[in-house]
Amino acid sequence: MSNIAIKFENVSKQYRLGVVGTGTISHDLNRWWHLVRGKEDPYLKVGEVNDRSSKAISQYVWALKDINFEVEQGDVVGIIGRNGAGKSTLLKLLSRVTTPSTGIIKAKGRIASLLEVGTGFHPELTGRENIYMNGTIMGMTKHEITRKLDEIIDFAGVEKYIDTPAKRYSSGMTVRLGFAIAAHLEPEILVVDEVLAVGDAEFQRKAINKMKEVSTGEGKTVLFVSHNMASIRRLCHTGVLLENGTIREIGGIEKITDLYIRSNGGDGQKSVHIEADPRKEISITDVSILAENKTEEDIYDINDKFKIKIKYTVHRDIKGTNMSFSLSKDATLLFRSWDIDTDKQLYEMRKAGDYEADISLPDLLNVGSYSLTVACGIIGVGPIQIMEDIIVFDVENIIQDGHTLSYSRGGMIKITPPWATKKIS
Repeated sequence: MSNIAIKFENVSKQYRLGVVGTGTISHDLNRWWHLVRGKEDPYLKVGEVNDRSSKAISQYVWALKDINFEVEQGDVVGIIGRNGAGKSTLLKLLSRVTTPSTGIIKAKGRIASLLEVGTGFHPELTGRENIYMNGTIMGMTKHEITRKLDEIIDFAGVEKYIDTPAKRYSSGMTVRLGFAIAAHLEPEILVVDEVLAVGDAEFQRKAINKMKEVSTGEGKTVLFVSHNMASIRRLCHTGVLLENGTIREIGGIEKITDLYIRSNGGDGQKSVHIEADPRKEISITDVSILAENKTEEDIYDINDKFKIKIKYTVHRDIKGTNMSFSLSKDATLLFRSWDIDTDKQLYEMRKAGDYEADISLPDLLNVGSYSLTVACGIIGVGPIQIMEDIIVFDVENIIQDGHTLSYSRGGMIKITPPWATKKIS
């Protein structure tokens, strides 16, 4: 392990599935009635492999299975995968929050981790006391921690609240201070889960830049989990793609992020059907994006105009909801749109029934690979359904009508603003 900072050897993690109350008496009684009749538990959501879309036939689930990979010292590795792929479990094993069922994990040096909001914080201690506690756990002396104290407080931006108990902190403040502690207390290995999504955009940029500084300037090793492919690409050199608890691919970060986006995009399909789930308030059932006067099989061109169609079912009358879509290019968000931006009545009330939304896009898509994400949620509460990168498609620059002049002008989007030019002398 001369230049190897982290090594996973045949690592697997198994959990035993327990029966947990559903939260309502009616659902618990429904579960009991199914079991009495020898039928399948209707509320069991995970399977024997780590696939949340299948139901269990066993009392056990493999969160991770036969994981083997190495990370060189100073490398920045992005851990990528869908929800339930095993990303967080892998980081918890490395951070020694839990132990593997089989296999060995070797790590060289101190490990600092930021896994969940509030991890490593004692709610009754002040921010200052939590800094000292975390540093002591990492094996640092009081003098070493004091030397870094002002830098940590300044980076987190919590000067006014540093002597306030952590239980009074917002989730954003907790994440900022937690990251500042992990990044500044001189670990050899920095492990960061997707909790950075809680912070605002400015702090996310600061955190990404700090992780770059830690890896390139100080030669530290970084493992980073995120669903934001643009952040992953900016920061990481190597990618590990997890799928149902196993490693699907390891390689350069652009190759791995492209594979992840395309694997989520339905193998090039430009229309996707999803089975409705009547347990949810709203179910997205069909999504498509088609160029005007073209079929799914045709090549899409930068001069094409596009139409997005979203079909969904509202299972019961509901207030305060929104339906949205976002379009990303080469893993970078281009824009996001909500239906209530143009129809406020939908926010006031959506009656039960089937709906169809049509969105027209002008010819602004430049050459590149695009991914479409569709979501619905309750404002101020959270998402109901997120179909991340559900459709992935390419736009090309096709020379037409014998012209040799390309219509591509570079940049993220293609616009053709009117020019008013006249000879003035």
